[in-house]
Amino acid sequence: MIFELAARFDARKSFYGKAQVEDTPDGVFLYSYNRNVAKIIGGQLILCPDWNYSQTTRRHVKEFCKQYDVENQFNELKRG
Repeated sequence: MIFELAARFDARKSFYGKAQVEDTPDGVFLYSYNRNVAKIIGGQLILCPDWNYSQTTRRHVKEFCKQYDVENQFNELKRG
């Protein structure tokens, strides 16, 4: 199932269709501007090479991580 990422924690009201989430039996995948930027597989966050593509993409990733309760993993990965 693919759906638009809602802006629940971000100051913006919407991401205007620029971020989509694909929920599959294999994992949850985030797409920003049609690029796979992050995924959660087995409870483990994986940042894809384009996660830092733009300020807006970083906002999408941060929102995704908050909604899926992997924000601590995100903070560790972006430091390393």
